[in-house]
Amino acid sequence: VQLQASGGGLVQPGGSLRLSCAASISFSIRIMGWYRQAPGKQRELVASITGNGITKYEDSVNGRFTISRDNVKRTVYLQMNSLKPEDTAVYYCNTVPKADNIWGQGTLVTVSS
Repeated sequence: VQLQASGGGLVQPGGSLRLSCAASISFSIRIMGWYRQAPGKQRELVASITGNGITKYEDSVNGRFTISRDNVKRTVYLQMNSLKPEDTAVYYCNTVPKADNIWGQGTLVTVSS
């Protein structure tokens, strides 16, 4: 397994979750991203981080989500706060641009009361 996401679950609107993604690929120089796929929608990139920590966010999550990374542990994180029902999706990590041969199974985030 090259990318293993974890940390998803069921959370109420306004709640928080922290996702983790452990990578077995060469990591420190790569731009890493968190993607999500909601039911019936295409997979989209929501946050990215360069090897030296420069971040970018999709407009709908900006100010609520924070991406970070630990290059020693080869792990990328996504702290999600103020969650909304529209954040419900399967969340994946991958490189940016994505590499189709290394998608993991993702982790399901459900935001519902």
